[in-house]
Amino acid sequence: MTDITIFLATPPGLEQLLLEETLEKGFTGAQAVIGGVEFQGDWTDVWRANLEIRGASRVLARIGAFRAMHLAQLDKRSRKFAWADVLRPDVPVRVEATCKASKIYHAKAASQRVETALKDSWGVSISADAPVTLKVRIDDDLCTFSIDTTGEALHKRGHKEAVGKAPMRENLAALFLRDCGYDGSEPVVDPMCGSGTFIIEAAEIALGLFPGRSRAFSFEHLATFDAQRWAALKAKSKESKPNCKLYGSDRDAGAIRNSTANAERASVDQFTQFTCHAVSDLQRPAGATGLVIVNPPYGARIGDRKLLFSVYGALGKTLLERFKGWRVGIITSDAGLAKSTGLPFKGEAHTISHGGLKIALHKTDPL
Repeated sequence: MTDITIFLATPPGLEQLLLEETLEKGFTGAQAVIGGVEFQGDWTDVWRANLEIRGASRVLARIGAFRAMHLAQLDKRSRKFAWADVLRPDVPVRVEATCKASKIYHAKAASQRVETALKDSWGVSISADAPVTLKVRIDDDLCTFSIDTTGEALHKRGHKEAVGKAPMRENLAALFLRDCGYDGSEPVVDPMCGSGTFIIEAAEIALGLFPGRSRAFSFEHLATFDAQRWAALKAKSKESKPNCKLYGSDRDAGAIRNSTANAERASVDQFTQFTCHAVSDLQRPAGATGLVIVNPPYGARIGDRKLLFSVYGALGKTLLERFKGWRVGIITSDAGLAKSTGLPFKGEAHTISHGGLKIALHKTDPL
């Protein structure tokens, strides 16, 4: 098969950060588009994107497109499609269709036609919990077939079993770390670490570990998969020892137990340290300056907003008094709470959607 279009999805607003990472990883010709990044590549590039890219939520492979003005045309062209190039007849498929500004406007009818074509032309069984999902997008009468090559979203690295309330997703944490200028060469402190996401992501970046090294992917069920080449790709991880430690703390002893267990599962426990104490007891680590990054409660779902002003105020006071020379990044859905820290945030915070909320990263220069 000739090169396919590979699409890396990310929440709108983070496309440029994901593009930086994609180009750094050697995916040439990548471009930012609404909701992600796309580039031309082969199936090895699909595997490598799933394995190595931290900021994407999933990887779609666009395997073909054609015009379809009515359901009979969709049915006919779907039956003639070269499914054998990508799908295996022994692996069930789930079909998801969306229709926009097209003569075919009924998504359920469209998905049923494609399902019937798959069964009749290639003998594939259809199942709601199939390991492979075929996405059918009909936009302005153009029908595009894409395979979700990821499966469970990419933020599920395969290490975090223990989570608290409203955890930060790993792919977002990785992009926020990037936005703060973190490259793995400096210490990181998270004084409200929850399940340890920022600290574990930072440690993996510092160690050069592949984010997808411990999990399975949907592309392993496709006709294009080669187990030997995949094993060789995974073996290319270049581990390095960081010259600094990553520090997490939280006032909740359960959060510290969770963080410690998650770090052990990710094999970064030697380079991370989690301690139980309040923000007011936070001390600056000895040695070089670095980055403080924190995702405090927003008051939208966790905590009372009025009470949170004192929490944010205490956080800002501690950082201003004890972390001179350190940069700070605070993620919150409430600009008023961010302002109550008293920290000298720079520029305008960029807002993105996360779990039904609009959140923003507020950054400082070195304090």
